[in-house]
Amino acid sequence: MILIKSKKEIEYIRESCKIVAETLQLVKSYAKENVTTLELDKIAEDYILSNLAIPAFKGYSQGGSVVYPATLCTSINEEVVHGIPSNKVLKDGDILSVDVGVKKNGYFGDAAISIAIGNVSNEKRNLLEVTEKSLYVGIEEAKVNNRIGDISNAIQSYVEKNGCSVVRALCGHGVGKKLHEEPQIPNYGEKSQGPILKNGMTLAIEPMVNMGTYKINVANDGWTVITEDNLPSAHFEHTIAIINGRAEILTKI
Repeated sequence: MILIKSKKEIEYIRESCKIVAETLQLVKSYAKENVTTLELDKIAEDYILSNLAIPAFKGYSQGGSVVYPATLCTSINEEVVHGIPSNKVLKDGDILSVDVGVKKNGYFGDAAISIAIGNVSNEKRNLLEVTEKSLYVGIEEAKVNNRIGDISNAIQSYVEKNGCSVVRALCGHGVGKKLHEEPQIPNYGEKSQGPILKNGMTLAIEPMVNMGTYKINVANDGWTVITEDNLPSAHFEHTIAIINGRAEILTKI
């Protein structure tokens, strides 16, 4: 069931989303060569807790026995999403995807960015630009009386027109009292398909875009998603609310 949020609920989600956006900007300012992803994770967790909020991913379970151990998801190069922070050091030329969720007042916010570390190749820079632009192309379609498929198709069309591929096994989602709510929002699909969009919906739209094949595998840690061909991947995400007929981005500074 897709939950329609009241104005008050959207304000609670907005507050969580503001902390998400600020956390990502803070992490981006520290994400440099020779920094570890574990260091970035501590910076993020400290900032979230200082805002009287809770890191949404830490302790999260997908229904199995494997609990996510960190505040951030930090995915480097061929890692698509759900990379676990570690003592791995960032290197010149890496791309780092950072995903973070926050819970405050019982409501969630969720967003992601991908960051160029030092001097990245033209191919990686293009991947980052295509992925980020595809997010905004998708958000443009998030308006009343459109359907989820209109968002999905816009993202897929833009990405494939620019020579990249969208991950198909993972998708965006509704956000509210739960981190992951209905509806699912694939990054591929047909126009005019799926649930109708209405005022009061709060959605996390999140294209995950690969330089090569869209196919993925999951690493032995049970979390880290890796491209099948080991080519780089990028990830951008915003939480939006549909207000007065159109999308308003809640996780934007």
